[in-house]
Amino acid sequence: MALDFRLSEEHLAVRESVRRLCREEVAPLVNDAEENEVFPRELFRLWGRLGLIGARYPADDGGAGLDKVADCIIREEMSAVCQGFASSWSAHSHLGIWPIWKAGTAAQKLRYFVPALAGEKIAGFGLSEPDGGSNVRALKTRATRVPGGWRLNGSKLYITNSPIADFVLIAARTRDELSIDAISLFIVEGNSPGFAVSRLKKEGIRSSETGLIHLDDVFVPDHLLLGEREGTYPLILESLSENRVGVAANSLGLARAALEASVAYAGQRLVGGKRIGDYQAVAHRLADMAADIEAARWLVYYGAWCVDQGQLTPDLAARVKLVASETAVRASESAIRIFGGAGIMREYPVGRIHRDALVYVIGEGTSDIQRNLIARGLGFKP
Repeated sequence: MALDFRLSEEHLAVRESVRRLCREEVAPLVNDAEENEVFPRELFRLWGRLGLIGARYPADDGGAGLDKVADCIIREEMSAVCQGFASSWSAHSHLGIWPIWKAGTAAQKLRYFVPALAGEKIAGFGLSEPDGGSNVRALKTRATRVPGGWRLNGSKLYITNSPIADFVLIAARTRDELSIDAISLFIVEGNSPGFAVSRLKKEGIRSSETGLIHLDDVFVPDHLLLGEREGTYPLILESLSENRVGVAANSLGLARAALEASVAYAGQRLVGGKRIGDYQAVAHRLADMAADIEAARWLVYYGAWCVDQGQLTPDLAARVKLVASETAVRASESAIRIFGGAGIMREYPVGRIHRDALVYVIGEGTSDIQRNLIARGLGFKP
């Protein structure tokens, strides 16, 4: 089969549509949201009306029926304008509701997945804990069976959307042993007694609201155990692998935004009567950024293609995420250096882009976790 690196007409139409939306309706909201660290909730309803939340889901389930390549195009365009907004969209559209679509009962889908697709309910995903970090199997949040349901106790840290979520999927241990059926997912509504969220202030993705969740004897009825069955740990791993390709596309959008801002600035900033882009030191920095980003772009979209072909492996997802996130950090740092003093002024976007890029060498599995996964794919056990 011949190689074809061109996007389809449908993909190009998606890119143009989302790019226009971001430019005309999303970009004007960015500065206030970033300064106030408050997410504009109306964006969820807008995304719902336009089918962006359901882009990745089948038409039979209320989605747009698009593929992973289209999903990554949407992520890249959103992130090029505001990563904070893109992070909240991602936590909602994938992590928060994908497991419900994949494994939920018909009643769970009707009550949570359907309104979430419309942007009428906001979702979150509670996995990371204060003591566990990226080690999913070390989580301590405990679900204890009681008559009619379960009691959840524990805490979840750095949970995107939790301060504004109508419901959060909570991963909890239902057994002591480290077996694949010892960890399950529960749908916990934000107004449940004993469920409390402390808002966190962040350096990056400031417009994406993040919190520390406290679970103090929270009762969850049996019908809100995801799929009404224990042992959804493999589903968590599957969700994380695909989402690593997704957040790699987010990182690509950040890197692209850093390059575009740098090229524009280097073309209009004059020093000694010359554009700074005409000085070799700056020109070479721009050239390195462009080359790195182009390499990352094709790895990201190859990863998306592998998702669509059912060929994504954990070590490939790790490669995609590692390369794209580290590229975004390098590109955004280079952008600040090109801007000089202006690079740390808030009237320019590159400082924000760099802060946001740093999120993705940590979130969704740190770069070192990705390196561990890659090494295991090579036959080693770090």
